[in-house]
Formats: sequence, C-alpha cells, structure tokens
Amino acid sequence: MRTATILLTTFTVIIMSSFSSNNGIRVTSTAFTENGMIPSKYSCEGQDINPPLHVGNVPANAKSLALILHDPDAPMPGGFTHWVMWNIDPKAEIEEHYKGAQQGLNGAKKHGYVGMCPPSGTHHYHFMVYALDTKLNLPANADKAALESAMKGHIVSQADLIGLYKKTK
Repeated sequence: MRTATILLTTFTVIIMSSFSSNNGIRVTSTAFTENGMIPSKYSCEGQDINPPLHVGNVPANAKSLALILHDPDAPMPGGFTHWVMWNIDPKAEIEEHYKGAQQGLNGAKKHGYVGMCPPSGTHHYHFMVYALDTKLNLPANADKAALESAMKGHIVSQADLIGLYKKTK
C-alpha cells in the first residue's frame, strides 16, 4: 500500500508539472498582483508613470520583446491603448517610468505611456507582453494595430498581466 501511495504521488507530481506554465513567458509587477488594483501613482490621479514590470521565463530564441497596455473597457470602439512599445531587450527589466526601447503612439496619439483614467467604474488593464524571434522595423508613429501586424508570424511566447483601476476622485 505504501509503495502504491508513493507511485501515485510521484505520478501526480509528474502529470501536474506537465501542465504548468513554465513553457511561456510570465509578466508580473511589484506594484500590483494579477487582477489586483493598480496604485493611483500610475494613473492620471497620480504621477502618470508606468508601473514596474518583470518579464520572466523568456524563451532563449527571443530576440526582442513587445508590449501593449490596453483597456478594453474604455467607452470607445475597441477600447483605449495606453502604451505601445517594441524592441525591448529580452533581458531588460521594465522599470517604473521606463523610457527604453521604441515607444509608439498610444490612444491619445502621443508617444509613450499614458496612465489609467477611466471615466467611471473599474476597468481592466491588460499588460500584454510578447517574446519575438526578431527585432521589428517600425516607424516612430506606429500604433497598436501597426505593432500587431508587424508581430504576426514572429511571436514565440506571450503573457498577459491584468490589473484593475477605478478613479478615487
């Protein structure tokens, strides 16, 4: 009986390990947890700077990373894009107030990050990170659609960190 229990436990650990998410990149933040509230520091009510992001488990064949921060809950067709960035070094940390890589146009038609500022209710903010098998050659005025088009056929792994924000004032 003891041998059967040990075998069953070992088998369960092996099976569960095969379903883990170790095969793809992971994106986390020290500022908020998955589906947690994003501090107002990173919004229009605060310093309007990006939260720090950590991208882990990047595939060895990744030549660059790309990031899209999107609010699908925004009251406009297709939502609102807060940040578009590409050619991020796959070994780089995306620190708070990040100015590296190439940063395209957000939904306000400005380069770089624009903080959360939902007109009402709690919105979901998707920090989508893509590991790419190449660096991208995009113009400085590229937006979300241009980045998504350029990434086609080059995504080797992707992750999505969702944070929530609701205005307090």
